[in-house]
Amino acid sequence: MTSTSRLVYDERLTAPKAWWVIAALFGLSMALIFLPYGAIAALIALTIGTCLAGMYVSAQGSTRIRVTADTLFVADAHIPLTALGQPEALHGDEARAWRTHKADLRAFMVMRSFIPGAVRVEVLDPDDPTPYPYLATRAPELLAEALGARP
Repeated sequence: MTSTSRLVYDERLTAPKAWWVIAALFGLSMALIFLPYGAIAALIALTIGTCLAGMYVSAQGSTRIRVTADTLFVADAHIPLTALGQPEALHGDEARAWRTHKADLRAFMVMRSFIPGAVRVEVLDPDDPTPYPYLATRAPELLAEALGARP
């Protein structure tokens, strides 16, 4: 992203706080499993178990969606807004349908099980085999508005 690009929308798809509690409890359970082998083994298991679970939770919440005045950035993808059609905000059953039985296998899908809303926007570029990106988001209307705003 260049310094001249004006940021219109920015969202990080972070994991819920409860997942961090589960990661800590996973480390604690590992410590309890290794407790019969001694306190040092339990401490090592606590440390390794908590770190591994924490890395998984962190990885699940590392995806960012950013929209500048002319580009959509999702994870490693960069899509010019001129190549995109009109965005569609999806909620509930409609969002679920587009990530299951209505989904096209060629679509660019960014899904998170803990985020129920999404935005789907057609790709207008005839040379691009991707029919649409499906982006999980906590604020579908805001993302759709940001994608719909043309320079």
